[in-house]
Amino acid sequence: MLVLAIDTSNRAMSVALVRDQTVLGETTINVRKTHSESLMPAVAQLFKSTSLLPAAVDRFVVAQGPGSYTGIRIAVTTAKTFAWTLHKELVGISSLAALAANVTTSAGLIIPVFNARRDAAFTGAYRWQNGELVSVLADRHTPMASWLAELATQTAPLQFIGDDVESFRPQITAKLGQQAQFVSGIDNLPHASKLALLGQTAQPVANIHRFAPNYLRITEAEANWLKQHPTNEGHEPYVEEI
Repeated sequence: MLVLAIDTSNRAMSVALVRDQTVLGETTINVRKTHSESLMPAVAQLFKSTSLLPAAVDRFVVAQGPGSYTGIRIAVTTAKTFAWTLHKELVGISSLAALAANVTTSAGLIIPVFNARRDAAFTGAYRWQNGELVSVLADRHTPMASWLAELATQTAPLQFIGDDVESFRPQITAKLGQQAQFVSGIDNLPHASKLALLGQTAQPVANIHRFAPNYLRITEAEANWLKQHPTNEGHEPYVEEI
C-alpha cells in the first residue's frame, strides 16, 4: 500500500510517502511559514524525488486535529481533494496520536501536548499495546492544571512529548516530580512517516464529503456568537465540514 501522509496541525509541516513499512520520502519544515504556501510545493517535490505520481497513491492519511484551526483545515482540505478527485481512500488520524507515535519504547503513558493558549492544552494519553498505539485517556482541550491533577492519579511513568511541552515544564515538574519524563530533540516534532504507518491500519472514512477537522473546541468566532445568543436559538455548527 502506498500512502501519502500530511500533517500541518501546528507550526511544523510534515509530508511523507510510505509504501508498506518503507519510508520512500519525508519532508518536515519547522519554520514560521504559511502552510498554504509551502504544502503543495513540498508534496510536488516529494513525488518528483520518488519518481511517483499522485495516481499511484492508494490511501491519503491526514492529521485531523486538534491543533491550529487554519493548519488543520489546510491539511484536511488538501487530503480530501486528493482522495475525491483520484477516487482513493482517505483516513483521518488524531494529530496527538501522530506525535505520540514518535515514542516507540515506553513503559508508561505517552503524553502529547499542544499549547492551546491561556494555560490550556490539547492533550491525551497513549500506550503501545501488542504493537498498536492505543488511546488510554481521550484527546481533550483542557486547562493544564486540571490535566496534571488527573495525571497525578496515574501510577505509571509519564513521558511528555511535543515542541510545546517546554512552556509547561515548570508546572509539570512541580506537580509530577520524577514521574514526569521528557522527550528531547527532533522526536518532539511531528513526522508524517509515523502518521502514515498509523493510517495504514485505520478504517477509511465512509463519506469523504462529510469528513471534517476535529478541533476539540469551538472557534473564537463561534464562542463570540454564543455569548451574544445565549439561548442558542437558530445556531448550527460553525464548522461542520469542508
